[in-house]
Amino acid sequence: MKSSRWQQFICFCMGIFLISTLYACQPQEVAESSTSPVATPVQKTAPTTDTRPIAFLDRQLSTNPAELPPLPYGYNALEKAIDAETMKLHHDRHHAAYVNNLNNALKKHTELQNRSVEALLRDLNSVPEDIRTTVRNNGGGHLNHTIFWQIMSPEGGGQPTGEIAQEINQTFGSFEEFRKQFNQAGGDRFGSGWVWLVRNPQGQLQIVSTPNQDSPIMEGSYPIMGNDVWEHAYYLRYQNRRADYLNNWWDVVNWTEINRRAQASQQNNS
Repeated sequence: MKSSRWQQFICFCMGIFLISTLYACQPQEVAESSTSPVATPVQKTAPTTDTRPIAFLDRQLSTNPAELPPLPYGYNALEKAIDAETMKLHHDRHHAAYVNNLNNALKKHTELQNRSVEALLRDLNSVPEDIRTTVRNNGGGHLNHTIFWQIMSPEGGGQPTGEIAQEINQTFGSFEEFRKQFNQAGGDRFGSGWVWLVRNPQGQLQIVSTPNQDSPIMEGSYPIMGNDVWEHAYYLRYQNRRADYLNNWWDVVNWTEINRRAQASQQNNS
């Protein structure tokens, strides 16, 4: 009797073991996670450094040493818009002062003299703090004025021609509308500064205004044309009538040079 009960107990235990084993072997349902999968971060490639020349289309503006470029015409060549005395003072005094101040600043850090003006302005944070503001103001003044002399001509004026004419019409609707917006931006610049047509980092034409001698390249844009609205650029003839100066300035705009600059501005945006 005892043997029979013992056998029954063993059979019962074996049954429980077999049932547990069979259940464990069945595929189990897995609950879905309540969190979304995290994407593996992708390492971003560092942007390519923009090394395009700005002042001259065939070379960058040297700082070893910086040199005052000669005017490409006589002092009285732009009388349609700017008088000879203003041109003389503007080039020989103001621009020359920017060049001299830049060279004097770089004497303190001669290691910077192997870099162009464009390179210094594009990366001002790399310029030592004790001369950073001087480089910003005077390097910018040297660059801006070097462009300014080139985009004016005694044979200038009239309607834009070539590719820049087409692009102005596509962007602004017409040359008249572009001119209106450009003059408005120049007139609205409080104090001293510049008004520019640039190609922005997105590859689009854009009118911008910069204070003092700041260059658009500091914001990653390529200056195609610009007008100086510092008082020293117009005050002898126009006194406080900046709007008259802005209107007359179009009579000396060098569209041939501006077309070349517009094409150069597309180099890193094609």
